[in-house]
Amino acid sequence: MAFELLTPDEMAEADRLTIGAGPVDGIGLMRRAGGAITDVVLSRFPSVHPVLVLCGPGNNGGDGYVVARLLRESGVVVRLFATSAPRAGSDAALAAAECPVAVEPLSAFAPETGSLVVDALYGAGLSKPLAGDVLAAVARTADAGVPVVAVDLPSGVSGRSGEVPGGAFKAVITVTFARKKPGHLLFPGRTHCGEIIVADIGISDATVAATGTRCLENDPAWWRALFPSPANDAHKYSRGHVGVFSGGIAATGAARLSAMAAARAGAGAVTVLSPGAALAANAAHLTSIILRRCDGLDDAIAFLDERKPAVLVHGPGLSPEPEVGRLALELMGHASGRFGALVLDADGITSMARQRAAFFEARRRSGPALVLTPHHGEFGRLFSDIAADTSLSKLERALAAAAKANAVIVYKGPDTVIAAPDGRAAINGNGTPLLATAGSGDVLSGIVAALLAQSMPPFEAACAAVWMHAEAARRFGPGLIAEDLPLALREVVAGLSG
Repeated sequence: MAFELLTPDEMAEADRLTIGAGPVDGIGLMRRAGGAITDVVLSRFPSVHPVLVLCGPGNNGGDGYVVARLLRESGVVVRLFATSAPRAGSDAALAAAECPVAVEPLSAFAPETGSLVVDALYGAGLSKPLAGDVLAAVARTADAGVPVVAVDLPSGVSGRSGEVPGGAFKAVITVTFARKKPGHLLFPGRTHCGEIIVADIGISDATVAATGTRCLENDPAWWRALFPSPANDAHKYSRGHVGVFSGGIAATGAARLSAMAAARAGAGAVTVLSPGAALAANAAHLTSIILRRCDGLDDAIAFLDERKPAVLVHGPGLSPEPEVGRLALELMGHASGRFGALVLDADGITSMARQRAAFFEARRRSGPALVLTPHHGEFGRLFSDIAADTSLSKLERALAAAAKANAVIVYKGPDTVIAAPDGRAAINGNGTPLLATAGSGDVLSGIVAALLAQSMPPFEAACAAVWMHAEAARRFGPGLIAEDLPLALREVVAGLSG
């Protein structure tokens, strides 16, 4: 199974390269696409009559004309509605000429109970809101409650960004071709797609690679080979040592969640670095986690010199005050020979936003590997200029931030995007609303740190951590709170290690 994601432009390039290489031409690809959609309709909806095929003027509509023809040839009752005729001489015009089904104006479309709608109006490339008869068709379909099979992407959803600038069809099945598009995974588009079927229409893996895509759907299949597994002669420090900074006496829980997650995700040793005033509070809750007093930079440097941790986690349970960010900047400046990577989360990000110029200047110089795990609000505070650019998709914003900060960005949400400064990116597909609970982000930072400490490369470690985090929540199920997640990781880690 392939996991590349193709933007609409990259998909168009894949089509062009396939046609250029032969022997299939444009109408040949269109016939294959229409055949794949027809197979889905016949297998999933064998007793539905009539099938109402809605065709737009472009290639998406051309696929629809093929579907209407093939369904009619299979004995299905078909009605066909179109916005306008395809452009003369186009592949869609050829498909329309081959279709014996009479074309009705889209304004006459009125779905009845028991029918099925095939949405072949506009595909992944649409970038403007639906209007007029098309928007009315969306409303009539929703009012009738009839199922929709979407061609490529439900009309109204942007294949580039997943945005729905106006109305859009809600499909029960979306049939796309060669690879998924970002809009299949990014919200709100994901909620419109239903089940996504990727049909093979003869576009080769080599052709997909030639498009230059560097975005993937996050899946263990492509990073599992890098997932850490302890050697037979391993000891606790060879499995990686993680240091987690704790907040004050009233805010110690976040660091403990992060620390426990790091331990469950395989770190051999985890130390909570606690202010003196919070030592008793932390000691009352920690057993296998090491506890050490740390009241500022001098104590932190002493810890680094003495214990040489692989990774530090900074931010959970701290405060958004500027001095929190200044400590992180100092730590990055003292990293050489002392630790290899820093995970910056929560208040560590917010406090850094108050000194962003110094932060970005520091990241232009050499420093430790850095993973930032912002939710939407934190992202907007640190990367305010990027967040303000409404022309960018979430994927594009994450990539821009990764390049600016010279860091791996985990842009959290139901459609978490992981982006690396070298231009690679992944969109997570197994997110769950179960993770919308206080403290779950602290757990994620600990998982990232544990994988980094075990020498997994930063981008792959972040991708694996995001997937594991969601998978643990899914396996636990309803009633989940953040304290449940570290133990729920056990089965996930075991499955990946096995």
